[in-house]
Amino acid sequence: MLSACVVVDHRPRRRGSHPHGIDDVAKDENTIRGNLSDNPQERFIDLPLPENQIMATYVWIDGTGERLRYKDRTLDYIPLKPKGKFTLMMENWDKKVMETMLSKITYTKSAMYLPPYDYYPRNLENFFQAECKLRPKRNINVFDENLKDLPIISYDGFGTQQAIQTDSDLYLCPRAIYRNPFRNGNHLLVMCDTYDKNLDPTPTNHRVKCADAYKKCHEDEPWFGIEQEYFFLNKSDSRPLGWPKGGFPRRSDQYYCGIGSDKFAGRDIVLAHYRCCLFAGIPVYGTNAEIGPSQWEYQVGPSVGLHAGDDVWMARFVMEMLASEYGVQVTWDPKPFEAWEGSGAHTNFSTKQMRAENGIEHIEKAIYKLRNVHEKHIEAYDPHGGKDNERRLIGTHQTERICTFSAGVAERFCSIRIPRIVAEQKRGFFEDRRPASNVDPYRAIDALMRTCLLNEY
Repeated sequence: MLSACVVVDHRPRRRGSHPHGIDDVAKDENTIRGNLSDNPQERFIDLPLPENQIMATYVWIDGTGERLRYKDRTLDYIPLKPKGKFTLMMENWDKKVMETMLSKITYTKSAMYLPPYDYYPRNLENFFQAECKLRPKRNINVFDENLKDLPIISYDGFGTQQAIQTDSDLYLCPRAIYRNPFRNGNHLLVMCDTYDKNLDPTPTNHRVKCADAYKKCHEDEPWFGIEQEYFFLNKSDSRPLGWPKGGFPRRSDQYYCGIGSDKFAGRDIVLAHYRCCLFAGIPVYGTNAEIGPSQWEYQVGPSVGLHAGDDVWMARFVMEMLASEYGVQVTWDPKPFEAWEGSGAHTNFSTKQMRAENGIEHIEKAIYKLRNVHEKHIEAYDPHGGKDNERRLIGTHQTERICTFSAGVAERFCSIRIPRIVAEQKRGFFEDRRPASNVDPYRAIDALMRTCLLNEY
């Protein structure tokens, strides 16, 4: 099993058999990297750094709305570990300090509350109690309270399809911090959103709108759990990992949660990802093999409000980095192979009212609201306005047709599934099965909060 601290090296290296013998079905292609001990960076990973210096990896969504980019920045201090996660914020909160900070930077009206805080709530104590009630329990070792210490940095927006060549400076604003599983020590992963030269959100920065919705309904305590499906591909020819040359694997009902090297490929990568996410502070609830061979799923959450979007994006980043380390590709395409199962990002949603006694009534009301805005949600549930889901939501392979809205108990051919245990206990959550695997989670979360809680969608 891979250690939580993994070194990522994108340079070519000698290939061979993995020490743990990743699935026999993939050996014929040599798609899995050689023994990790051959990694030359292991000779340097433990070199001591100057005192109080750490490496912060800034991660952001590029102009496609579905791909991630990253760059590193050296910080000359080590962020404090959680003190009482929000106690530190409260202690340091001073209106005069805030006003002084804001006076030093020119903000547009729409983005005036950039780091260290999204906005200035009137009732600070109640706000933080409601917004992050579960956050300290579920995201241990996430250094969110130090966002105020992280610098806003610039990057080349032309290189990320977000700006023209002659005016390309854009800005990265830190939003969530995680431990870095790829480096020893106190190094960080920083999830950012993006702003143009006027500090207005870029077109693919959907986090701002999601944050606005969450601000309005945080007292309802919206929880999200997102089931992220994906395929592993052979790097040389983009063929699914472990699939036979020039053909397809046999149809079988034994792939889902199956055991044995003939049932799945890439298990070591999946386990490494699981451990790395938990180390980083990403609340991964579980993982399993999916219906298609070489198709897998991990579940992120439960996370509160827009923080679920941060967690999903960072979990994708960790998976991309690990896949690169093992010499394979990961695809988030919702329908990479026409005749086989597609991939979704099924989104489980609940509120304080739904989780309470007789919460099933609130679940049914929410489903009724979703029925009335089905087309708008379809547009938000993949990065191309529904075009990707047209290939996936076809009424087969455990999906409903894209033009139809339906709901049912324990029914996976519906748009909305109510788990059987929820129907029996008459409270809990429902599963929206429409979001594609490449959905921007901020958009899906925003759509559900605005429809089910704010009646705005």
